Amino acid sequence: MVHVPTGHRTAAIVGPYGSGKTTLFEALLAAAGSPRKRGADRGGTEVHIASCTFMDEPWTLLDCPGSVEFAHAAESALAVADLAIVVCDPAPARAPTLAPLLHALQSAGTPFLVFVNRMDQLANPVRETVAALQGMTSRPLVLRQVPIREGEHVVGYVDVVSERAYRYRKGEPSDLISLPAEMLDREKEARAGLVEVLADHDDGLLEKLVEDIAPSSDEIFERLRLDQSEGAVASCLLGAAEPGWGLRRLWKALRHDTPAASETARRHDVAEQGPPLGQVFRSVNTGQGGKLSWTRVWRGPLKDGAMFGAARVGGLWKPGNGDPVKVAEAATGEIVALGRLDGVPTGAVLGDPGGAFLDFPAPPEPVYSLAIETADRKDDVRLSAALRKLTEEDPSLGIEQNAETGETVLSGQGEIHLRSAVERLGAAFGVAVKTHAPQVPFREAIRKPVHQHARLKRQTGGHGQFADVTLDIAPLPRGEGFRFVDKIVGGVVPRNFIPAVGEAAEEAARKGVFGYPVVDLEVTLVDGGFHSVDSSDMAFRTATRMAIQEALPKADPVLLEPISHVTVSIPSDHLAAAQRVLTGRRGQILGYGERESWPGWDDVEALVPQTELQDLIIELRSATMGLATYRHRFDHLAETHARK
Repeated sequence: MVHVPTGHRTAAIVGPYGSGKTTLFEALLAAAGSPRKRGADRGGTEVHIASCTFMDEPWTLLDCPGSVEFAHAAESALAVADLAIVVCDPAPARAPTLAPLLHALQSAGTPFLVFVNRMDQLANPVRETVAALQGMTSRPLVLRQVPIREGEHVVGYVDVVSERAYRYRKGEPSDLISLPAEMLDREKEARAGLVEVLADHDDGLLEKLVEDIAPSSDEIFERLRLDQSEGAVASCLLGAAEPGWGLRRLWKALRHDTPAASETARRHDVAEQGPPLGQVFRSVNTGQGGKLSWTRVWRGPLKDGAMFGAARVGGLWKPGNGDPVKVAEAATGEIVALGRLDGVPTGAVLGDPGGAFLDFPAPPEPVYSLAIETADRKDDVRLSAALRKLTEEDPSLGIEQNAETGETVLSGQGEIHLRSAVERLGAAFGVAVKTHAPQVPFREAIRKPVHQHARLKRQTGGHGQFADVTLDIAPLPRGEGFRFVDKIVGGVVPRNFIPAVGEAAEEAARKGVFGYPVVDLEVTLVDGGFHSVDSSDMAFRTATRMAIQEALPKADPVLLEPISHVTVSIPSDHLAAAQRVLTGRRGQILGYGERESWPGWDDVEALVPQTELQDLIIELRSATMGLATYRHRFDHLAETHARK
């Protein structure tokens, strides 16, 4: 008898954009007798949560965003799931789109199985699809079904463990049929390949393999369940979500192979006994309903009113097929929404974790930014609170108040990501904003020294104003900043006025000929004059500013632009395309090499002007099947002839 785990379990449905994830999510709910009732839908930008029961066992399904721009939301859901269903297109050429996802699953040790979707459109041997996927992960992929074809069309499958054949029926469970004679050799080949992989972890199976003894279906099922739940292998199942092919078989595989909540807790080193323990993986601000913190209960029971530090749970809800359902408590393994946990961020562990390993994915570095301002100035105060709530919901968004430009800059993972954030500011928080590209922090420098004299002499009745300064203004090596030098001798400028000259020179350099701060500048006070009555700090400040303003245009000023060190990560097949994008944006390629622990991926290092980074990610992703990402940091300032 094959063991079946019990208790509440959670499966996350993940896959690239356009792979049919949400269709499968809804089809699985319908197959379990719980068709999804659509509520507010933000178009694939968030995790959708629904509960159902299959064969009297409770489940939570998490439909995760597929776009790379919302990958952090998907990874956050995976952090609390027992198993992931990886949905993929049957075309081998699309396999690289799963590389980031498979890498995340591999790194986290999360069990997963692969559902090859759209078998009604299969145009190649399914073995080619599995082989292409295998190149993206070191976890062995085992094909558990072989498609049955009639002519060019797939009409059913053979289960290689039970050695039974089935014919698909649209919207209905598959029919059991006799195993076609022409499928015998292919089925035996697939079964032998499956057993060979499983034998790597089972001495008994290995012994039978060596002695050419066929293991029973129950033996294979049990070994497969153990390896699958431990993340040692990943099953590949076939089907088509749209016509409803293979859904019950997928449900049965989930039922047998998804680890129990207690097994997942042990994988995270959560002790079985102890006070309630949970982890927030999604936060939603619901307007009048307040904030909801969707939480996996690692150790229950968790009750309404529970205290976690200074935060008290103000309501507890379980996911339904539409609106959440209010309950009094939740058991170990359940997914629930906790009310009014203000100040508790996404990813927070609720309770004492002890030695538990409850890591949460760090937000990726931003690759796209917009400066935002309220459409109505009366909303300026509300904007700060709205942005705080927005970044609380989505930690992959970043906010910066740029003191130099006075801009509020919103950063994230791409154009669609920020467009969604801006729309949510208006729809959920009632703050309409306008956006534009952030200002680039240009600088100025001079290329030749100037000797400059300035005199202030004003008489307005009573005390006048008098100050006389002679300055040597010279360029410094790049990166030296500002330097003031005092070379006054003989008291021609009294000592008490000299600090005012230095301060005024530095202030005057904050706005150069082109309107930007001047850097790498040395100002030397070499001579001057004063009046015993009319000289003052203010007078010397004014004279110094006059001298600087007159000198800078004569000093061969030049505009400097910031240059960033950029590391672009792309599939190796797209290396040439990425290099063309970078050089087309005035980038200087420094080199490239294999991306560490990412088979089939490369990192390209380049120096790129910051002005070229604004929409770089859009062009890179367009050239790389939507897969590219990059990291950047300021490197240096360089002369530019472009006036901005």
